[in-house]
Amino acid sequence: METIKQIITNITPIAEPSLQKLAGLFEEIHYPKGHLLFRQQEMDRTIYFIKSGIARAYYRTEESDVTFWFGKEGSSVLSYNSHFNQTPGYESIELLEDTILYRIDHLQLETLYETDITISNWGRKLIEKEIILVEERLISRLLLNASQRYKNLMEHYPELLQRVQLNHIASYLGITPVSLSRIRAEIK
Repeated sequence: METIKQIITNITPIAEPSLQKLAGLFEEIHYPKGHLLFRQQEMDRTIYFIKSGIARAYYRTEESDVTFWFGKEGSSVLSYNSHFNQTPGYESIELLEDTILYRIDHLQLETLYETDITISNWGRKLIEKEIILVEERLISRLLLNASQRYKNLMEHYPELLQRVQLNHIASYLGITPVSLSRIRAEIK
């Protein structure tokens, strides 16, 4: 389990005085498996980092849930629409394990951005890393077939296969659970 200071400095190194200010505003909280951090069509500008546990972001349709993101230790968790546009989010974010999080309010963070250039630059680096992760997921979804996406998941995030229900993995890969079973059998 990483401390909030480790998570912050993993994003980019930050001077000690700014690190102390930023880390001091985070609150550690615990939620049980199944808790919804964010609900689809609601606004919530809170920002979290996962200390321990795992989460998934999904969009609910009339027929099913479409999982499009998993977060694990060290991951940031926020609703982009709520955070940046001040509009309700399109996603729900569910905790898949009992989870310990670090939480900070958007307004507290904005105040630090306005008063400390080091923290403002840290926030820019955080968003840059998030954009790259979103782009990687998009490219994978558009350019790789289902079997390649599964192999990519095995290579880069093997712990997800041990910690996440297969129906969520199948949804994330854009396939049915039956197709996932077939792919897993072919790879073994």
